[in-house]
Amino acid sequence: MDSLFIITGSSKGIGLALVEQLLEHPSHHIIGIARSASPLTHERYQHFQSDLSDVHALIHQVDNFFPSTPFERIVLINNAGWIGQIEHVGHIEPENIISLYNLNVTAPAILCNAFAKAYEKVDAVKIVINISSGAAKKGLDGWSGYSSSKAAINLFTEATQNESNLNANGIRYFAVAPGVVDTAMQTDIRSAKSASFSSLAKFQGLYQNKQLSSPQYAAQKIIHLIENFEEFEGVLQDVREF
Repeated sequence: MDSLFIITGSSKGIGLALVEQLLEHPSHHIIGIARSASPLTHERYQHFQSDLSDVHALIHQVDNFFPSTPFERIVLINNAGWIGQIEHVGHIEPENIISLYNLNVTAPAILCNAFAKAYEKVDAVKIVINISSGAAKKGLDGWSGYSSSKAAINLFTEATQNESNLNANGIRYFAVAPGVVDTAMQTDIRSAKSASFSSLAKFQGLYQNKQLSSPQYAAQKIIHLIENFEEFEGVLQDVREF
C-alpha cells in the first residue's frame, strides 16, 4: 500500500522517530514540517522548514503540504508542540501565550482543515493523529497554557470525527497521548523553577529513575494504532493503554 505521511515536528523527538521508522517501509513517502532543519536525507522524505507558530505564514504555505498525487493511504500526524513558559498566570510573557496556542491549537486546526479540504473526496484510507497529553485532564500549576491547549485539541478532534461521521468522508481522527517521553520538552520541564511548578520534583524523579519512555517506543505505538486503526474505538487514545 503506497502511503503518504505528513508529520509536524519531524526534526527531533517523537516526530523524528516516526519518520525513521516509517521510512523502513519502501512504500512509505513522508512530508516533514519543522522549525529546524532535518538531520535526514532520503529520496522518500521531503522536508519543509517552517515555524508553525507563525500561523499567518502557515496559511500561505499549507496547500504545499498536501499534494494531489494519488496514494492508497494518507496520514496527517500533528506532533509539533510546546510546553510553553512554565510559570503561574500573572508572570507569563504575552508573546509566549500567543506562540503556545498558535503552535498547539491553531496550527493543527489549520492543517486538519487543509487535510479535509484536500482529501475528503479522495478514495483512500485517511487518518489524522493529533498528539495530545495526559495533561489535558489535569490543571497543573505552571502549565495553564499547555494543559488547556491539549484539552482544546481533544475536543477539536472529537468534533472533527463527529463531522466526518455526518459527512461520510471516511476520515478517522484520533487524539493520542504519547505518555511521558524523554524529549527536549522533558528537559524544559526539569529546568523549571519549583516556585513556578509544584510538581517539579516528580518529573525530575521520573528522569532520574529512568521511568521516561523513549521517542522510538512512542512512535512504535502510534504506528501500531495507524496500522490497526479499525480496531480502536473512540477518538481519545493513550499509548499506555494499548
